[in-house]
Amino acid sequence: MALEVDIEKRAGSFHLRTSFTAGEGILGILGASGCGKSMTLRCVAGIDRPDRGRIALDGRVLFDSERKIDLPPQARRVGYLFQSYALFPGMTVRQNILCALHAERDRRKREARADEIMDLLQIRPIAALWPRALSGGQSQLVALGRILANAPDLLMMDEPFAALDTHLRLRLQMELRNLLSGYGRSVVMVTHDRDEAFRMCDRLGVMENGRMLAVKDARELFADPQTRAAAVLTGCKNIAGARKTGERQVFVPDWNVHLTTGRPVRDAVAAVGIRAHYLRPEVAANRFPVHFLREMEEPFAWVSEFRYADQSPDTPALWWRYGKQQRPAVLPKALGVAPEDVLLLY
Repeated sequence: MALEVDIEKRAGSFHLRTSFTAGEGILGILGASGCGKSMTLRCVAGIDRPDRGRIALDGRVLFDSERKIDLPPQARRVGYLFQSYALFPGMTVRQNILCALHAERDRRKREARADEIMDLLQIRPIAALWPRALSGGQSQLVALGRILANAPDLLMMDEPFAALDTHLRLRLQMELRNLLSGYGRSVVMVTHDRDEAFRMCDRLGVMENGRMLAVKDARELFADPQTRAAAVLTGCKNIAGARKTGERQVFVPDWNVHLTTGRPVRDAVAAVGIRAHYLRPEVAANRFPVHFLREMEEPFAWVSEFRYADQSPDTPALWWRYGKQQRPAVLPKALGVAPEDVLLLY
């Protein structure tokens, strides 16, 4: 299945202008709150109507402003897992799943399909429970089961793990990733959590202010985000404006350093990024004296804040993150970064 989206929609002062495609596997849409992620899903599902554009699923047109096509939500064969899960409180788990199969007239087929879905998600032991008795993880699985019962051509999930605690979130991410790997249809997931996006998604689209900036392989996006917005969303802590000074060299005014890069520098370079864990005291390349300002302890790492020796005190400090086992007895006098770890941002 292939989803094609090219739409515009205005909502007050906000202007959504997004274009992307999704094939088999999980496409993640990564972006800050209010950037248009959920609005995009609602337009695809038929809950919101775009002002202009086209949405097609496996060649079947769901919306086309020029051709006056706008299929109702129930005709789109799109499954939409909301953040709230939206279970029917007056129905048991089994009844919630059966209600999605109302179009099937054969009662035995409905019951067999419900059993199949509950076995797939391992929720048959809670089939007789009411939604109020379920945990957050159980509610999520029941809501997913109700969607999968109809075998939708497209599955969309809006911040599906946001309401779960960290331990449960990680466990369900692994279970769901394994389940969806054999789904054979398009899956689109919205998230603002970069770790979740990396773990769950095959491809990632970065959205900012209603625009899809890039869609690429998830690991490729983290390795080479290309834009400041993508670098921020993928967790880069050290970003500063830069200008080209050579084929593989840039000058960073805020840090007052020249950096050698692993990739050729294009004329349009606007900034550089250095991930906090890329900095190393033993690396000889791009190695400059530093002075440390303060530090913060994390469960399994330390974060030390510093400035380069010739850096102006009115510019933002940088972060160096290192594992607790790598903590030196004395903080180093200089830090380096490998040229291939300098992120060029355009």
